[in-house]
Amino acid sequence: MNQFQISTNNYLTRPTKAFFHVPYTRMGTPGNPDYLNVLKNTFNDFPESKLQSAVLELRNVLCEDLFQISESLGFSAIVVCVVPRSKSENSYHAKQQLFRTTVQAVIQQISGFVDGTNYLHRQTNTKTTHLRKEIPNYTNDGPDPYPGITEKTCTISPHVRGKDILLIDDIYTPDVNIDEDAINSLLRAGAKTVTFYAIGKVERY
Repeated sequence: MNQFQISTNNYLTRPTKAFFHVPYTRMGTPGNPDYLNVLKNTFNDFPESKLQSAVLELRNVLCEDLFQISESLGFSAIVVCVVPRSKSENSYHAKQQLFRTTVQAVIQQISGFVDGTNYLHRQTNTKTTHLRKEIPNYTNDGPDPYPGITEKTCTISPHVRGKDILLIDDIYTPDVNIDEDAINSLLRAGAKTVTFYAIGKVERY
């Protein structure tokens, strides 16, 4: 596992401690966490066996890293939130939400974590930022990221107030600012602290 810091910008008012498991380079390159793309299941077309294999890989990583993060932070209770997918919650099939449900299952097995995986709930579509080109039969509607997009398009549970939050996403991409905005929204909603963790971090060369 690796540690880094997310710096302040127009989306984020407070520097944030962050962790990631491995660099995300490109789909198909050696060592790349390709299972994250499987879990996105964007077109809901992966076979069950491939989805379950990806779930197992994610579980193994989470079990390894979350224990280390808990030890590092030293908080008595850490509320785990997950960055919601870009479209409204009701537009996804359950097999397209396997990242979140896997996080939920793992944290219930590790002491010191509190389940807040549904505390950020997307109700309005936003642009799917990892799809850079137009794709036939896929409507990529919604706005591009802007400061405050999380608060405008999501419901944030009042239970985040006064809590130490670990915000989890599958892939952190510098300069996209979805994660920065989500962190800032949790702070504005009254979170005591927010720490960020992603499985993959896009490397800029």
